[in-house]
This record gives sequence, structure tokens and C-alpha cells, in this order.
Amino acid sequence: MDRNELIEAARQGSSEATEQLLIDWQPTLKKMAFKQCTSNDVDDAVQESLAIIWRRIGTLKTVEAFPGWLLIIIKRECSKLMKSNNNLDELPEDYHELFSYYSSPELRLDIIAAIHSLPEKYRSVILLRDLEELSIGEIANKLLLTRMAVKSRIHRGRLMMQEYLEK
Repeated sequence: MDRNELIEAARQGSSEATEQLLIDWQPTLKKMAFKQCTSNDVDDAVQESLAIIWRRIGTLKTVEAFPGWLLIIIKRECSKLMKSNNNLDELPEDYHELFSYYSSPELRLDIIAAIHSLPEKYRSVILLRDLEELSIGEIANKLLLTRMAVKSRIHRGRLMMQEYLEK
């Protein structure tokens, strides 16, 4: 059975096809989760997503929509986990002091939450650049990355934070 036939059989209610589909797509879900979640949340997001797919595969409108549907599910689960894990009251006190130049406590908490929402590879460069004020070269040496990789991660991290703050 090819991929499309397997998806169609799962949509039609075949539990065997659904089980095989979940087995086949679990590595892809994990890759998606690594891009969307913080590293601590990847496995939880994948497990929750697999359960959602199992329950809702029959609601999928077309076979071609399956990969996009998976991405939507994993994004939502990562977002839920990030929000539930971002208990900002438990942050170290000095973390709040780093943002003390913002007059609004709500803005401070939003910025902290935005930083926490970043995947680890982006969070680390943002913290090193914007809070520890290291140069691009120093960050590259510290993280064993190229200067271009550091610049790219800083740019992407800032865009993700901006997107988070606009929500």
C-alpha cells in the first residue's frame, strides 16, 4: 500500500492503516517538533500529536492535505506546551532585573515569555547577543558555529520573538 492509499484507508476508519500511518510518520513528526518546540517539549508534543491524529484522522478532508495537517497539529501542541511550561513566576529574580529598563511589568513578562518560547538553538544566541552582549565572533567561538550561522540564528530568533509578541 503506498502512502496515499494508507492515508485514505486511515481516513475511512481502518485502525490497521491508522496504526501503520502513525508508525511511518512518527519520525517526520519528531523532525517537525524539533523545529517548532523547545527541546524539552519535543517528545510530549509528538505523543500528543499522535493521539490527536489517531482520534481525528477521519476529519481530514483530502489525502493531499495530510502533511500540512500534521504541521498544524504539531505547531498547536508545541504552542500549548510552551504556554503551560512558561510559568513566569518561577523565573529567577535576576532574569526579571535584566528587563527592568522596561517600565511595564506586562511587557517584561511578555519579552521573557517570548524568549522562553524560542527553540534552544535560537534562545541561546539571543541570550548571548542581547543579554550578555557578546560579539558575533565570540558567540560563534562559544557555540562552535560559523559567524553566518550565528547571524542567521539571531535574525530568525528575533523574528520568532516578534511573531510571538504580536499574538
